[in-house]
Amino acid sequence: MLLVDANIWLELLLDQKRAADVRDFLRMVPLDDLAITDFALHSVGVVLARNKRDDLFVRFISDLLADTGVSYVSLDFSDLMAVTETRERFPLDFDDAYQYVAAEKHDLTLVSFDADFDRTERGRKTPADLLGEPPLARDKPPTKAARPRSRRR
Repeated sequence: MLLVDANIWLELLLDQKRAADVRDFLRMVPLDDLAITDFALHSVGVVLARNKRDDLFVRFISDLLADTGVSYVSLDFSDLMAVTETRERFPLDFDDAYQYVAAEKHDLTLVSFDADFDRTERGRKTPADLLGEPPLARDKPPTKAARPRSRRR
């Protein structure tokens, strides 16, 4: 099963650059093989509310989540301690650590455009990975910038 991060859903809902990849991914993968965390759902709601797109949030819930077989997962209070430990172990933001712990707890493959997960043990997949396409350069983890050379005259 696949845990779909908020950035994947938002890419589609806001019709961003990789929305076609997300559409293809959702056509290819049975919806009952997908999961969303409560945190990701709330994050989608916050972003859509900021963009004054409550209509999209209602459609998202009714069309993509309700009665489709997409699993809804959350963490218990005891799991939240692991979120803090995960933040420290991999340096991740709270939301990324929450997704990671949920994927670990439920043994799910994380699907995300967030390259921060590449430095974790579980890693992540992008829709393009799952479709068998090469990833975009921006989906790769950042590399250190080369040091500027001093100019000697």
